[in-house]
Amino acid sequence: MSVIRAVPAGTGSYLPERILTNEELSETVDTTHDWIVERTGIHQRHIAAEGETTSDLAVHAASRALEMAGITVDDIDLIIVATATPDQTFPSTASRVQHRLGMAHGFAFDVQAVCSGFVYATSVATQFIETGKARAAIVIGAETFSRILDWTDRGTCVLFGDGSGALVLRGEKSAGTPQDRGVLSTELRSDGAHNQLLYVDGGPSSTQSVGHLRMEGNQVFRHAVRNLAEIGEVALNSAGLAANDVRWIIPHQANYRIIASTAKKIGVPMEQVIISVDRHANTSAASIPLAMDEAVRDGRIARNDLLLLEAMGGGFTWGAAAMRW
Repeated sequence: MSVIRAVPAGTGSYLPERILTNEELSETVDTTHDWIVERTGIHQRHIAAEGETTSDLAVHAASRALEMAGITVDDIDLIIVATATPDQTFPSTASRVQHRLGMAHGFAFDVQAVCSGFVYATSVATQFIETGKARAAIVIGAETFSRILDWTDRGTCVLFGDGSGALVLRGEKSAGTPQDRGVLSTELRSDGAHNQLLYVDGGPSSTQSVGHLRMEGNQVFRHAVRNLAEIGEVALNSAGLAANDVRWIIPHQANYRIIASTAKKIGVPMEQVIISVDRHANTSAASIPLAMDEAVRDGRIARNDLLLLEAMGGGFTWGAAAMRW
């Protein structure tokens, strides 16, 4: 039976020019390069320049994704920006991106699921494309997490960075089998009972301020490994696939130890896991599309490769998507 699939057509990414190394951080906070690498695998992160906003990063990434796809914004009906660090409380960062790309039709909105945001946004865009409500969409993960960090807290400030990644999805008729190209399944979960383990201690309604990121790292680690392995297997099963069908896992780049433990539980060797956490740190909703774009452009990801995307974020939220390139 013929179906419409949301098929990947192009990727793009953008990283701010400034690189902040572990050595530089050790000059201002009680930490060392070795301590950070041992616990997280992170060597450096990119930091947005003064006045450089989340929408700035998103526009760069979206433009590059459109260029790879060989289309213009006239072919796009929908823009979704996954972000926890919007330019403004409102309107949406996506509407700013829409305007700056020169798109005067269609619709745009933000999705807020923190580090799971790109998987959530991909799932939402897929529904619009599969139902014929959008011909094509740009899904963007963009963050300026450096703006919500407490730079005196070594348990959090060493972990995060800024960046943006984008994916163009286009509707195409397919056979409706697990061998189709495109998004084959998405699975989303959340559990608000864990709010205090990873959150920002501010907001318009509560404190009338932006606040800072707070985290109980050990607790988050335990939940992440269990939740990510489980949701990855569910997404594969929903698509009629198994771990041995996966060519690449593209995980949220939070912590190398979480990534390695999750891959082991799923049953995929680390040689088939895309890693960028060492150079990008945790860029929240931007981390999966940043890693994806890097691997597409260097040739690791090839046509018909099965990708498993997986992420967990504050709250908690978590999700996974099976996608054939």
